[in-house]
Amino acid sequence: MSGKREYSYALLAGAVGAVLVLLAVREQWAQAVFTPQKPLTTEVVSVSGTDLVPLAGGLGLAALAGLIGVIATRGWVRRAVGALLALFGAGAGAAVLTAVTAQSVLSVAAGKVASPESAALSGAAGSTTGGASGASTLVVGGTPGHAVMTGAPWQVAVIIGALLIFAAGVATALRGQDWPVMSARYDAPGPRPAATGRPARAADAATMWESLNGGQDPTDDSVTNDTASENTAADDQDDPAGAATRR
Repeated sequence: MSGKREYSYALLAGAVGAVLVLLAVREQWAQAVFTPQKPLTTEVVSVSGTDLVPLAGGLGLAALAGLIGVIATRGWVRRAVGALLALFGAGAGAAVLTAVTAQSVLSVAAGKVASPESAALSGAAGSTTGGASGASTLVVGGTPGHAVMTGAPWQVAVIIGALLIFAAGVATALRGQDWPVMSARYDAPGPRPAATGRPARAADAATMWESLNGGQDPTDDSVTNDTASENTAADDQDDPAGAATRR
């Protein structure tokens, strides 16, 4: 496989993986169900992937930035960016595999219900006992709850995205130095090389002044040469002996 094709596939895999992670963590991954004693009603709290594993979403954004770094760099710097990409993918996958548990769902849900903002929103939706933060906190504190894991497909999506990011990072670290780089026109401007193979052109102050007085451009080579020829002819007329010597 050519380096250009490897480069394109690695960027595509990393981008798809990062977008997959970012979209999956936005979805509902679990529900915490708290069942108080009657006459209080059951309270159900939805928990998203961002609530459970905010690290995965952050690493997805970091992976997108890393892909831009792959495009903009070359050589050993690109290989270092590839190593970081691999770490981002591994971290996102590990976070999903280790941090998503029933206990973490209940803990996150309890924190959401206990907050005044969440209690007010739940009360407006008719899912809390009384809509007040004190009642919500009392329900969570004295009511047994259980977690219902509903986000298995989204967890799998994050793991797949993390693997794609990891693969793109490993490929960049191993083969990035052989891939295409940005055009040299995007590089910082450097000193221009000195012109070679061109005859030196010089015009004395008198020649340039005469050209300006005559309304001509002294930077025009043809004008400068003509003026210099006219000055030489005038000098020959004034000094015949010098002309004979020059000949």
